This record gives sequence, structure tokens and C-alpha cells, in this order.
Amino acid sequence: MPRIPAALLTFLLLAGAAHGEDYKDGPPAAGQVPAFPGQTRAPAPAVHSAYRIVPVAQGLNHPWSLAWLPDGRMLVTERPGRLRIVSADGTLSPPVSGVPAVAAENTGGLLDVALDPHFRANRLIYLTYLELRDGGTNAISVARGRLAADGAAPALEHVSVILRTGPSTTGGDNVGSRLAFGRDGRLYITLGDRMVLRDQAQSLASDLGKVARIAPDGAIPADNPFAHVAGARPEIFSFGHRNPEGLAFNPATGALWELEHGAKGGDELNVIHPAVNYGWPVITYGIDYSGAKIGIGTQKAGMQQPVYYWDPSIAPSGLAFYTGSLFPAWKGDLFVGALKAQRVVRLTLSGEHVVSEEVLLSELHERIRDVRQGPDGALYVLTDNDAGRILKLVPA
Repeated sequence: MPRIPAALLTFLLLAGAAHGEDYKDGPPAAGQVPAFPGQTRAPAPAVHSAYRIVPVAQGLNHPWSLAWLPDGRMLVTERPGRLRIVSADGTLSPPVSGVPAVAAENTGGLLDVALDPHFRANRLIYLTYLELRDGGTNAISVARGRLAADGAAPALEHVSVILRTGPSTTGGDNVGSRLAFGRDGRLYITLGDRMVLRDQAQSLASDLGKVARIAPDGAIPADNPFAHVAGARPEIFSFGHRNPEGLAFNPATGALWELEHGAKGGDELNVIHPAVNYGWPVITYGIDYSGAKIGIGTQKAGMQQPVYYWDPSIAPSGLAFYTGSLFPAWKGDLFVGALKAQRVVRLTLSGEHVVSEEVLLSELHERIRDVRQGPDGALYVLTDNDAGRILKLVPA
């Protein structure tokens, strides 16, 4: 299998430190033929969306994720390691105390945040982050803690790490790290291949390149597909992923949808099933940054095809199904944030097939790190830069 030359790898890691996922670029890879019609380059919808952009908050340092408290305020993570509460008027709280220390390297740091399904009763929240490990290495961990009732300063109490993934490595690329609770009450976590260890996406002895599934307290569900397989990491739910930065359950069907970065081309949208191999790096619709072929091609028996893919890459991050009433035409549609392509993508679905793709927010010329539906039915986005913003889309 082709490897990234050392000189090129050094360049890419430096580029990653400066620009995140911006090094993903280039024309479509020659000969990457879709496996089925509609798997890529869906047409634009006949009627385009009319919306208005409303600023909500600003001054956030690379905001990564967003979650709503029952009172309408928002929890927002900042990649350097801060968690803030944002009021309806856009006021930012001081950093919440008690948040675990993070290894803020390249695209890693403090990443996703999610509320417990029973937050009103237990006030538990969950965080993913790049944690410093022995020997200067790092790996993704998941922690949970109780958000203290309002007081002089916001605080996270009784914090415990409920999952430490492995192996650890250096740098901060391809960390994945989205969270989603399923109807089964289990917590699902995306884990990237860390770029330099991509072959481990195929190994059940490694958490790299996986979707994991745990109970809210970190226990391993007995029905996890590899819970009783000797030598396998029992938290693994699916494998063969590259850098999955989007995760969302379809509220209409309960199906779990996932987004992941390809290399040079080959960004994927998948529906996740237990024990399924999604192919990376054996099959992919992308090529290596050097231009070399990765793996054996685009298809192999026993490896799952993506529902949809992008080539050239858009660098997808953030995934949300729309169920609100502000935009009736959007109901049931899937929204994708894009970093390199600096846009939000609206995908119209028919079952588990994409039938149209619409580009939104390209006029901002900003990297979009997350996209969420708010309790008011508006679509909220986080812009990814040193002075990141929370914006919302409402009808024009």
C-alpha cells in the first residue's frame, strides 16, 4: 500500500497546524467511477432556499460544537480547551471550570459536547477531547460531569473519564470525535485514524478509524458487535473510517448517519450499521496527497459503499437533520458543514439516497465547523477561525 513520503508528511502536518483541513484540494481523481447512480454530484434542487443570516455570538476561538440547555442557553466548546455558556443575547460566560485539560494540537483539543438524554434530572454533560498521554503522546478521551446550577461562575463537577481510546500517538490530525445518543440510550463516538496510523482503521485491536458505542457511564453494552471477540476493543461498533467529523441520528427512522473526510477527494456520507467495515484505507474514492493510489480501488466485496461522496473534497464537519417548522421545505433534509469548501450543504433525501444538493452560506467565505437545528427551528452554524461566530439562518 502506498505510504506518504516523509518530506510530504512533514509538509502536511505543518499545513494541518496552520490551516486545519485546508490541505484537502485538487481536481477529481481520474477513474473514480461511482458504484451506483446518484452516489455523487447530485443535481441542485429546482427551487433554491431563501434565508437570512442572523449573528448570535462572536469572539469564540475555533468553536467546535454546540448544544442547547433546557432554558435556551447554549453550551459551546472552543478547541483550545474552553467550554462556555452563551446567553440568548450572545453574551459569553467566563470559561466553565472543571473542564479536563486538553492537548490543543493542530485540529485537536476540546471538541464535542452533548447533553445526557436525562439532563433535566441529572445535569450531566459529555465532552470529547484530545488528552495528553505518556511520553508526550495523545489520544481521544470522553469525559462526563455534572453542570452545576447557576452561581457566581459556571462549573463542571464530579468529572470522570468514561472512555480512553488507544493507541495514542503524536500530533493532532484526523481526530474525529463527534458524539450522538441513540434511541437505545447508548452513546456513539467517532474516532479518526490520526492520519499517520491509517492502516489501524482495519484493526479491531485499535480504536483508530472507528465508531464506538458505550453506555452513559462508560460500560460496554453486552450486545456490542465485538464485545466478546478475543483481542478486539469491545467499544467498537463499526470500522474502516478515516476522519469522521459528523454524526447524527435520523429522528424519523432512528438510523445513524456519519460524515468523514477522505484524503484528496472521497469525502463520505454513510449510514452506520454494527460490525460493518466501511473500507478505509483499502477502498476509497480519494487518492493520496502525493497523487498516489490508496488501497485497491473503490470497491471490494464485504466493504460498505458510502451513501454519497464528494470529489473534490469539501472537508465535511457537522451534520444535522432538519425537523423544524421555520423552513417547511427543509423537513427531513440533511445539513452538512464544510470547512475547505466554506459552505453548508443541504441534501434532499429519498430514503437513504441523496436526490439533490444545494449550497448555502458560500457568501460568507468562512469555514463551517458545526451545524445544528435550534429549539426555535432556526439552523445554527459555527464558523471555524480565531474569532469564530455563532450564526443562525431564519426565513428571508
